[in-house]
Order: sequence, then C-alpha cells, then structure tokens
Amino acid sequence: MPWINNIPLIAILRGITPQQAPAHVEVLLKEGFNAIEIPLNSPSWQESVTACVKRFGTQGLIGGGTVLTESDVETLYVAGARLIVTPNINPTVIAHALGHGMVLACGCLTPTEIFKAIELGVKTIKIFPAAAMGSSYIKAIKAVLPQDISLMAVGGITPENLQEYMQAGCIGAGLGGDLYRAGQSVEVTAERARAFLAAYHHAHHGG
Repeated sequence: MPWINNIPLIAILRGITPQQAPAHVEVLLKEGFNAIEIPLNSPSWQESVTACVKRFGTQGLIGGGTVLTESDVETLYVAGARLIVTPNINPTVIAHALGHGMVLACGCLTPTEIFKAIELGVKTIKIFPAAAMGSSYIKAIKAVLPQDISLMAVGGITPENLQEYMQAGCIGAGLGGDLYRAGQSVEVTAERARAFLAAYHHAHHGG
C-alpha cells in the first residue's frame, strides 16, 4: 500500500489523553506500526495530535479519526497531521483532505456509499462496521471494485479474525478496542500490538 510504508494497519487510540498519547505512540511505532489515528472524540485531541506529530511525525503516519468537518481537517493539517480517517462520506471533508495532499481513509458500508466515495476521489475505503457484516461481505464488495481501490476492515477486528478479512480482499485494517482501550498500560498496548503484527505477517505470507 503506497501511503503506509510497510504495514497497512492503523492503530486507533480512542479515548487517549495528551498525557498518555506519546508513550503509547512511541511503543506502537517501536513494535512496527506505521499509522496512528487519534479519534477526535478523545479528550483534548488537538493537544495529543500536535505533541505526537512533533515527536514522531517523521517515523510514521499520524493523524485524526472520526473527522466530521472541514474545520477538523484544517486543524489537523495545521498541526502537521497527515492521516484523515472518517466514519462517513462528507464531500467537503474529502475535498479538503485531498486538496491538502493528506492520506484519507473514508468510512463506507454499502456499494452505493463506496462508489460515491470513489467518484469523490477516495482510493482507500474503510469498511465499517466490518465485523457486523462478516468477511463474506468484503469478498462480495471487492469483486465489483476497481483494482486500484483498497479496502480496510474496521470494527471488531481481532488478531484471530484479521487473516479472514485479508483473505476476503482487505489490504489491512483499523484496530480499535482489541488493540487499545482508554486507560490501559503501555505494556498492554505493546503486547496487543505484537499479537496483531504477528497475525498480519501470518496472513500476509499465506500462513
């Protein structure tokens, strides 16, 4: 995947605080993650994003998730963030993010939504909530998409089912509660990161 250096897995740190964020981002990058998403419904997210971009922006793709408005995109861009993840299709948000040259993963579920996003210039589609639909849904969707469109599964992805979604046609996934829950220790984050990376490599190499 061209916009993530090596591993197409996005670590979603929903609920993280500015005090906690740098330590968790540091350990995730150290374990091998390349993309970090701090959702905008987290406490003082602007402070967390700014601090993490300043410290780690050259080491990975750091940005915001649950991005809903053009103003949010602009705030992230000014902070130096490069990644925008949305839960929905908002033409203004999409145009603003792509206009800034930011990496964008757009949340969709139905074929109608996916093709609308593609018309707006989106190349990476976040299928959400993926686990509610199952991997067979991913396989069916993938069959009708242009070859240059990438799918990422988000919502209910675990180390145990990641391979299933990749075999169905996803290039990777966004990892939420099974990777990070608000308040957990850095050690737990590191342990869960290793489990996901092992599952990814197993799936990627056809294990």
